Amino acid sequence: MTKDYYKILGIGKTATKEEVKKAFRELAHKHHPDKGGDAARFKEASEAYQVLSDDKKRAEYDAYGRVFEGAPGGGPSEGFDFSQGFNGLNFDIGGLNEIFSEFFGGTAARGGRVRRGGDISIEIQIPFEEAFFGSERKVLLVKSSLCDACGGTGGQGRETKTCPKCQGKGTIHETKRAFFGTFASTQACEECGGSGKVPVKKCGPCRGSGVLRRQEEIKIAIPAGIENGEIIRMSGMGEAISFGSPGDLYVKVGVLSHPVFRKVGNNLAMDLNIKLTDAILGKEMTLATFDGPVEIKIPAGTAHGEVLTVRGRGVPSGRGRGDLLIKLAMVLPKKLSREAKNLIEKLREEGI
Repeated sequence: MTKDYYKILGIGKTATKEEVKKAFRELAHKHHPDKGGDAARFKEASEAYQVLSDDKKRAEYDAYGRVFEGAPGGGPSEGFDFSQGFNGLNFDIGGLNEIFSEFFGGTAARGGRVRRGGDISIEIQIPFEEAFFGSERKVLLVKSSLCDACGGTGGQGRETKTCPKCQGKGTIHETKRAFFGTFASTQACEECGGSGKVPVKKCGPCRGSGVLRRQEEIKIAIPAGIENGEIIRMSGMGEAISFGSPGDLYVKVGVLSHPVFRKVGNNLAMDLNIKLTDAILGKEMTLATFDGPVEIKIPAGTAHGEVLTVRGRGVPSGRGRGDLLIKLAMVLPKKLSREAKNLIEKLREEGI
């Protein structure tokens, strides 16, 4: 009987490789025999992952309902017996080694995991004009930062020595037996945190940890033309961690609306109300903009809703600047004097 590998993993037939891997990882964590799980379910999930994570095998399976080429272990995928294990072998078939290593710590055969501090997310609001030209903002954050006294080394006077536990390698190599055989894993040395160095004498202020919890002023460079809701990522400005790399700072920027101007791509747009006579006869006007006064000319016979363009007065960007777009709207009077009515009647007689 043909097995439905998609159903086994709980995914659809259009699932991406990453979705296949994610589904298998969840099932493997749940059913791995070395973790007290269901060996039969684990075997099925592993078999399904072996096929669906490989483009060629997956294509054969989708077309014929089975795989004809040899599966891991030497036989067809349907007849492969996972219960036989791979004792005595170090392997990495279809990424299984990477996933299984998660059960036992470390990152199998790929170097120790780099310790990393947590990320921080904040929100700020800025006026429209600051978003237009770009600016710099300063915020105060209470977070774990590198100790100034030891520069994050944890050593008094910044003096360190080779870690005796890992001999300066920063990693500890381990082999562990599992349901699938023997796995080699490499993980960061706990003694030095993967740095390969330990303090000769521990720093007093941070007690050898290399980090301190304190208030720190952060400068945020806001690029010109930033959109409302856009996120700025500041690498390494998150939480610091002992003998590891700091996390990142994510700044969500809220841009306040402006009473006159609005951003349309790289252009700056505005509405301008004009009189009927200005539209008919034309007029020269001076507008206040972020760049100072701008002279514009409304051509005679301008229609309602027409857009005037002032080149190079839009939003600054790496490719130059956009334009200022002025949408004209005729405002008609609600009340007219007798004299005005008479004049308009004459216009009507003229066919205007």
